[in-house]
Amino acid sequence: MANYKPVIVQTFPKLGEKITKDTLYWKNYKTPIQIKEFGAVNNIDFSPVPPYNYAVTASSRIHIYGRYSQEPIKTFSRFKDVAYCATYREDGKLLVAGSEEGSVRIFDIGGRAPLRQFEGHTKAVHIVGFLSDKYRIMSGGDDYTSRVWDVSTSSEITCYKEHTDYVRCGCTSKLNADLFVTGSYDHTVKVFDTRTDKSIMRIEHGQPVESVNLFPSEGLLVTAGGRHIKIWDILKGGQLLVSLRNHHKTVTCLCLSSSGQRLLSGSLDRHVKIYSTTSYKVVHSFNYEASILSLALAPEDEALVVGMTNGILNVKHRKHEGEKEVLHRRRPAYRTFVKGRNYLPKQEDLFVSKPVKNYLKKYDKFLRSFQVSKALDAVLQGPERKNPPEVTVAVMQELNRRGTLKNALAGRDEKQLSVLLSFLIRNVTDARYAPVLINVAEMIIDWHWCFSSHYFQLVKGQEGEELQIEKPSLAPPSSIVTGL
Repeated sequence: MANYKPVIVQTFPKLGEKITKDTLYWKNYKTPIQIKEFGAVNNIDFSPVPPYNYAVTASSRIHIYGRYSQEPIKTFSRFKDVAYCATYREDGKLLVAGSEEGSVRIFDIGGRAPLRQFEGHTKAVHIVGFLSDKYRIMSGGDDYTSRVWDVSTSSEITCYKEHTDYVRCGCTSKLNADLFVTGSYDHTVKVFDTRTDKSIMRIEHGQPVESVNLFPSEGLLVTAGGRHIKIWDILKGGQLLVSLRNHHKTVTCLCLSSSGQRLLSGSLDRHVKIYSTTSYKVVHSFNYEASILSLALAPEDEALVVGMTNGILNVKHRKHEGEKEVLHRRRPAYRTFVKGRNYLPKQEDLFVSKPVKNYLKKYDKFLRSFQVSKALDAVLQGPERKNPPEVTVAVMQELNRRGTLKNALAGRDEKQLSVLLSFLIRNVTDARYAPVLINVAEMIIDWHWCFSSHYFQLVKGQEGEELQIEKPSLAPPSSIVTGL
């Protein structure tokens, strides 16, 4: 018998996603760099001044990374327990952080020991930040309080006790030195003015609030909690403008692009989604290997840094104009070193070729032995069912060419027929497979129509014309098929 030729699987053009300017912009990043931290990365903050280093808070340490460094250039580790929310001052010279033991510390970027330590919170401090006057600090903790501190005297200025649950997020105004915002697990967001003794605005988010952020104009406030992201108009007294629900799990962090025209959100569903701030539609998304706790964008969107629950810090740098990635290629074979890359065999050389053994797929083995039904089952039900639809369509096309497609489709039980019909329903509308699959569907309909007619005639001939019979199923019992 002549050598068997395996089934040729036709390659079809891929139906790609719609290419937009956002797709090109956000895909223009190099292969990510992954750095292992000591614990879950709960906060990332970029320095507002060159060279734009960024502070990473994980476990009981704060690491300072350079723009392109894969090892920390500085470490602050004077914490007895977990550190939270290390944030730069707007001049990039000081860093403030909260901690699990309830203290707030200020560090000089040039030193190691804390310059100031504020004691007052009775539980963990999860949110801290400098007010825009540079000499005051706001903080929020698990003791339900929000406090304002004076840096020069290390004293507490004001304490707000309006929340009824953990205060887990907040931000400060860059345009007004007296305003800051806090979000709590009591489902509320409150806007405070340090010149008053109570909040000036209360917003009901509806779920435990995980992150808040002010737009550059500070007329809009964005909040995240549960699966929802909501945009509020502060100038209209906290009016709800938009409610977004594009994540499958809790949204944990928010970030704005350098231009303010794009909003980024990270979630426990391992996705970072990017929204247009004009249409509030998703324009791009990134997938990651673990749940996301924090994210930050460098100035001019030069780098995207994402922190995850498994302690991995994922850093993507933008490609510069004209720059191409260097791929790791396979090293030259041994003969290249011995003979040279451009060596050609001479006329007197004897060329010995090593025979290549072809390993057949399971369906090819069945086709070679003319077991057509088993060949079709192999691509529909066996381990090879995970192959792309092109393989199954190629086998059906080969069976049709041989004239044995009807034999392969006939005599199937309910389970086999259900798998076959499911495959047809999923793929028959695809223009690439439609010509073959429509032919298969017509054969199934014709075969079962003929069987149904013959089955009615048999029963009526045995029982009489007046006997009422229910319509038979598409897959009749195998015993009846055998009898026919």
